Amino acid sequence: MYISNISETTVSGSRISVRQAEDPDMGLNSIQSYQLSSNTHFLLDVEMRSDGIRYAELVLEKSLDREEQAVHNLILTATDGGDPVRSGTAQIRVIVLDANDNAPIFSQPVYKVSVWENVPEGSTLVTVKATDLDEGANKEVKYSFQKITDKAPQMFHLDPKTGEITLVGKLDFEESRDYHMAVEAKDGGGLVTHCKVEIEVLDENDNAPEMTLTSVSNPIPEDSLRGRVIALINVKDKDSEDNGKVSCHLQDDLPFKIISPLYRDRTKETYTIHDRSQSVLQ
Repeated sequence: MYISNISETTVSGSRISVRQAEDPDMGLNSIQSYQLSSNTHFLLDVEMRSDGIRYAELVLEKSLDREEQAVHNLILTATDGGDPVRSGTAQIRVIVLDANDNAPIFSQPVYKVSVWENVPEGSTLVTVKATDLDEGANKEVKYSFQKITDKAPQMFHLDPKTGEITLVGKLDFEESRDYHMAVEAKDGGGLVTHCKVEIEVLDENDNAPEMTLTSVSNPIPEDSLRGRVIALINVKDKDSEDNGKVSCHLQDDLPFKIISPLYRDRTKETYTIHDRSQSVLQ
């Protein structure tokens, strides 16, 4: 068997030498022709030397692609001109050598993940994955952060080999609700590709309401009419959605009541405390 190594970047028309057949006979009884087995990439060119000996070369007709076909097995047949005709065959194995002609490809262009703000440090949040169709060093992929916000490096760690993104800081929904970053995958030949990572921080009910009491009337005259506003209560909660909704209550044996908020926004509610000791509130 004759083995020939050829790069997949070899251009069409290139010639590949093969081992020549030998025939001790002379004249018409020597080798008169060569034939190549049917294939889609190579042609056979037969030339004659000055001494009358015929020799064959493979000619690349179609570009090679190692990722499509890494090995081409051919059969070369040599035939003499004697009577009876005699022939011999040789196996030719063409091994296609890899060129770094493929960039890494991520399994998805955008990785989205939602995590609770109380997830413990050291937790793996998401793993990015890129593959490369080349072989050897050309298929080895390393990951790195690109276009990352200022605070993200203190919050997340990207493993350059596995693509795992782990939490190394403490998330706080009230401080930052999401993080956006780009990850680069680079193969051993220097080709790169990128993906996006979006991490959404989910709110936990980790903030107690904050209350501020403003007295409107202090001291309170004992003859105050029922319905008189005696204080304002401002209540804030930094949590979101239902976790940020608050309600106020007084114990039942007090001569006061809390009425509905004067106004509301997402994080604050203002209540009024009224004296309920005398006349009916209109």
